[in-house]
Amino acid sequence: MYQKISNNILETIGNTPLVKINSITKDLPCTVLAKVETTNPGNSIKDRMALKMIEDAEKDGRLKPGGTIIEGTSGNTGMGLAIAAIIKGYKCIFTTTDKQSKEKVDALRAFGAEVVVCPTDVEPEDPKSYYSVSSRLVKEVPNSWKPNQYDNKSNSVAHYEQTGPEIWEQTEGKITHLVVGVGTGGTISGTGKYLKEKNPNIKVLGIDTYGSIFKKLKETGIIDKNEIYPYITEGIGEDFLPENVDIALIDHFEKVTDRDAAIMTRRIPREEGIFAGNSAGSAMAGLMQMKDMFKPGDVVVVIFHDHGTRYLGKMFNDDWMRDRGFLEIKKPKAIDLISSHKNQKLLTVEANACERCFKYHE
Repeated sequence: MYQKISNNILETIGNTPLVKINSITKDLPCTVLAKVETTNPGNSIKDRMALKMIEDAEKDGRLKPGGTIIEGTSGNTGMGLAIAAIIKGYKCIFTTTDKQSKEKVDALRAFGAEVVVCPTDVEPEDPKSYYSVSSRLVKEVPNSWKPNQYDNKSNSVAHYEQTGPEIWEQTEGKITHLVVGVGTGGTISGTGKYLKEKNPNIKVLGIDTYGSIFKKLKETGIIDKNEIYPYITEGIGEDFLPENVDIALIDHFEKVTDRDAAIMTRRIPREEGIFAGNSAGSAMAGLMQMKDMFKPGDVVVVIFHDHGTRYLGKMFNDDWMRDRGFLEIKKPKAIDLISSHKNQKLLTVEANACERCFKYHE
C-alpha cells in the first residue's frame, strides 16, 4: 500500500523501519533488530526531537514568528531544526565543533543555515566552546531562541511519544533489550521510559565512549574530570551531565573505543547493506562487546541514529582511517606476493646475463 500524500516534508518524520541484523550478529543467541532512523527526511533520529522542540516552543511563546533558532549541534539536530525552520519560516544559526565531519557542516549550509565552527578541546564553560558561543549569540541576535537539546525535555518527550511506541508495536511487545548511543540522552531516556512502563524487565543499555563521563558516573555517582579527554566518535558521550540523561533509567553503560566504533561503522554497510553512521557503528560494537548478556529468545533493538553519507570523509575514507591507525595492515607473506601466478613456470636469470641471453631463455 502506498503512503498518502504528505502536505510537507515534516509529515514524513517517524514510522521508521525495524530491520533484522543477520551477518554481524550471526554468532549471537538472540535476535538483533536495527531501528533504521536514516529514513527520516534529515536522515537521522534527531528530526523527531527537533520538530517537537520547535512545536513546544511555538505553543508557549518562546519561539516567535520570524525568529532565529540558535543551537549547538554535532550536525544532526541542526539538520532537523533547519528542515523544520524552512517549512515554518525561521532562520537558523548553528555552532558545532571542529571534530564534526565536513559533510555535516556542508549539509547544514545546504539548508541555508549559518554555521560557526568552534574548537573541541575546551571546557564547556570556555567562551570558545560551541555551548558558550551559542549562548552568547542568543543574547546578541534579536528575536532568537535556543532549543538547548541537552536540557530541553521536549527532546525526551518526542521519543516517549514516538520512538518507544513504534518499537513496542513493531516487536509486538517482545523487545527485551534496548541499545542506544548516549549523547544528549533524549533518545535513550524517552524511548527507555516508555518501554519500561510497558515492561519493567526490559534492559536499557547505553553506549558510551572513552573520554566521556557517563559510564563512571553511572557506576560511582561521580563526574570524574580525569575521564574527560578528546575523542573521535561523533554523537556519543559528553563531558557533563545533560538533564535529558536519566541515569537511573539506564541499566548499564558500555564504553567503545574510537577504533572499534570506526571499524564497525564500515562493516555495517558491507555486511548488512545498511548505510548507517558512526554512532550506529559504536552501538553495534558495544552490542557485540555485551554478547554474553544475551540469551536465546531475547529481542535486542539497537538504534541506527544517522546516515553513512555524513561520514564519507572520515570513517568511510581509507586515508582518514589509515592516518589514525584504524585500518588493519596485514604484513604479506612470500606466498601472498606470488599468489596470482604461483602455478606458472619459475624462470631464473643470472645477475650478469646479457639482454640477448635473457630474451633467448624467455
